[in-house]
Formats: sequence, C-alpha cells, structure tokens
Amino acid sequence: MFATLLGPLPRPELPDDAPAEAILDAILGLQLEHGLEPLTDGGWTGAATGARPGADPFGAWRTASARSEGLVKAVVVGPYTTESDGTAERRTILELAGAGCRWIEIHEPGAVAIGADRDGRARFADLHGSLTEGLADVHLSLAITGGSADAAGIDTILAGAYASLALDLIDGPDNWRLAVATPGDRGIIAGVMAGRPDTDDGPEVLLWAAGYASSTGGRGVARVGLATSGSLAELPWDVAATKIRRLGEAAALAVATPDERLDAMDPRAVDIRSAATGRYERRPPRS
Repeated sequence: MFATLLGPLPRPELPDDAPAEAILDAILGLQLEHGLEPLTDGGWTGAATGARPGADPFGAWRTASARSEGLVKAVVVGPYTTESDGTAERRTILELAGAGCRWIEIHEPGAVAIGADRDGRARFADLHGSLTEGLADVHLSLAITGGSADAAGIDTILAGAYASLALDLIDGPDNWRLAVATPGDRGIIAGVMAGRPDTDDGPEVLLWAAGYASSTGGRGVARVGLATSGSLAELPWDVAATKIRRLGEAAALAVATPDERLDAMDPRAVDIRSAATGRYERRPPRS
C-alpha cells in the first residue's frame, strides 16, 4: 500500500524571497516525512520562472528527481484535456522514459465530460491507444479528477496500456464503478483525501476505501494506493500538511497488524460488538 498526490500543493510557509529550490525541498520533504511515494513537485518546479504547473513535465520531473532520492513521478496533462492530437504528449513520454523516469501519470480531467458521447469515447480511446503503445519498463498511470468519468465506460477509459487507474472518489463517487470494473492485474489509486478544509480525514474512511479497492477483482493491497482526490493548492499550508500526514498514516495502517489498526481507529468501525454496545473491550487472544 502506498500514498501519493493527485494534484498540486499550496506554497510552503517560507519567506517571500525564499528561492525556488527551498520551496521544492519543502514540498518533497513533506511527502517524504509522511511516507508518500511516488513523489511530485507539487506544481512548484516552475516557481522561479513563473511557468504554470504542468507546462514542462520533463523539466519538473528532472528537477524534482535531482533533489530527492525517492521515486518521483512525472505528470503529463493528457491530449483529450488539452484538445491536441497527442503528438507532443507522446514525445514527452518517450523523452521521460528515455531519461529513466519509471512512473508517468497522464492526467485527464477532461474525461469527466465524455459521458455517452460516442465520438468523444472513440477519440479518447484512439488518443490513449496511440499515446501508450509499445512502452516498456515504465509504469503508466491514468488519473481522472474533478468528477466522474463512469458514463464513458471502462473500455474507453482503459483503452490505453495503463498499469494503474487513479480516480477522484470525492467529487466523482461514481468512479467507484470504474474501480470495480478495472481488471485485477491493474492498480487502483483511490483519491479519497478531500481537497477541502473541515472534511473527515480520519483513518476509518480512508482504510475502508483501501480495503474495498483491494477486494475488487482479487487485486490485493500491493496494487492499491491512497491519494488526494485532486488539488490541495487552495488550502493553507498547515491544513494541507495535516492532510498529507493523515494520508500517509492511513497507508501505513492498511498493512499494519489488527491491533495496531484498532489502537489508531474508532473501534466501532472495525468491531461489530463495539458498534452495537458503543464501547470496546479488547478480547484476549486465543490460546
């Protein structure tokens, strides 16, 4: 079980004149501190030049990789969302793979608008089939945030050669249907950490999502990750940092012992007797 980001982070609490390197180090450090991996630059690699997030996927990956020993993923906005023919995106993916990038996330928020549009489905499938053809030794992940793409159908969404599917399950709860329909040999990255303040970020909800994703198609925990549901960029840094900590804790608890999970959670969430009585008494181990 692992945890990762599916969107940018806010600016760290650093002086206004802090160099871009310090901002990036704080972004990477927060993720590493709480066990997130693969890492991202949080949308801040271009801070020094004023470049918009996602404008230079290769440069963002190369810069972040040089400043961290952890696995850093590249994030490429997909051709359906950018309304391109996929040529530039394919070139970027090949460049990343050739430079040693081992995890490339294709971000397609535009997929939530496909619905039952037959032409839209065909275009999405054709673009992603061409985009991912013939690539080896790299983990390709398709990420859909900002709503549900369930109406497009799993055959459309997974027309490309993707090893994992990352889904926003907060703004797009119907994406659970896509998770269930995804073959068990593909990974599911469950975007269940909301990007809004004052949400329930306790381990109970996150672990339920991890368990459900693991159970679908005989997938198992090794092919499941937990993630933010999208951007945290509009939150104060301390609020975003707390969410990242809780996300990392939940990923660790997902593979912890039953007693460790009980100690960290409301026992009524995992023990039927506690739920019925409103109190929990640990049962002695069987002899």
